[in-house]
Amino acid sequence: MNLVEYVLFDTAIGRCGIAWSERGILAVQLPEADERETRARLIRRFAQAREAPPPPAVRRALDGIVSLLRGEPADLADVALDMDAVPPFHRRVYAAARTIAPGTTVSYGEIAARLGAPRAARAVGQALGNNPFPILVPCHRVVAAGGRPGGFSAHGGIATKLRLLAVEGAANGPPAP
Repeated sequence: MNLVEYVLFDTAIGRCGIAWSERGILAVQLPEADERETRARLIRRFAQAREAPPPPAVRRALDGIVSLLRGEPADLADVALDMDAVPPFHRRVYAAARTIAPGTTVSYGEIAARLGAPRAARAVGQALGNNPFPILVPCHRVVAAGGRPGGFSAHGGIATKLRLLAVEGAANGPPAP
């Protein structure tokens, strides 16, 4: 594997992390209970990673994440992701999720239909549950049928998902806590 580097950074929802390789972003880590746990989660995933200042492309992604989490517009669709370790179906799900505009939501079933697999809503949910790129692949914008929040695997679970949707001003989704 190539050199993996990471940095922690402050956002409106807490201290996040981002890891990258020369091919692109490998992971975004949403805040854990504290900074130590956020760092530990990244290190568990990338044992050989070293903390480093972000190069310009990563800095642009990081700045976009910070802006978006402040409720400001940020286009993150062109951020390069290193998906070498991502299964093909997950890549397709992530590509579809990246087309969902901030402030809007779609259902797992709608994503499945966009992929030409209308009965694969559960598989879409599993792919998003394993999303290593939250915010860059906005899995929080994908909800269950009827606008129910569905699941969310980041620290804080559904409350974090609802908070992210509220920050973005999601008009059609469950009410924020």
